[in-house]
Amino acid sequence: MLDFKKPIGFLLILFMVSGCAVKYDNVTLTNEGNPSLQQLTPKMKQRIDELTTALIALDPTIIDRSEAQSVAHDAFVYPMYLANDWGLTWPPIIHNTLRNSKQRKAGLCVDWARAMRAKMRTKNLKTFDLYWGVAYKGNPWREHSTLIITAKGKPFKTGILLDPWRNSGDLYWNTLDKDLQYPWKYFEGPG
Repeated sequence: MLDFKKPIGFLLILFMVSGCAVKYDNVTLTNEGNPSLQQLTPKMKQRIDELTTALIALDPTIIDRSEAQSVAHDAFVYPMYLANDWGLTWPPIIHNTLRNSKQRKAGLCVDWARAMRAKMRTKNLKTFDLYWGVAYKGNPWREHSTLIITAKGKPFKTGILLDPWRNSGDLYWNTLDKDLQYPWKYFEGPG
């Protein structure tokens, strides 16, 4: 049992209630509105390269490599910028509570999906389609939205999900068939 008279109990409760601030260093937007990370670490470069490879593998005959690299870069860096801009708090459930009580301007999964889709639409993608995916639609405790990207003209179920909400701005991505945490369904797209 926690004893609120002792500092450790009080601090534990305070931590559980307040969550932890999420902050990504050296992330900005250029004058053109593109996300920029001052210095890509080797780990970040590797993660971007892995996503680029996976995006190309969606259909190597039609995917443009430079377009895949641009999508992968922004899929990682833009959520970092948004996390800072939105005053993100970890874990996401704490941030959702703050967002729902109007103490944060954005940060629900639907905000992430909307922002990611809007950013990717600015790229005028020629070799990709964008979809909105939803899991557990209608369940107020479990419903989750994210951006799904496919090779141009390919079905939703062949896509890769780009989910920055799950890890508080640190992009989680996977193919739909390998994401066992959420049963993704087509909601809206392509566009």
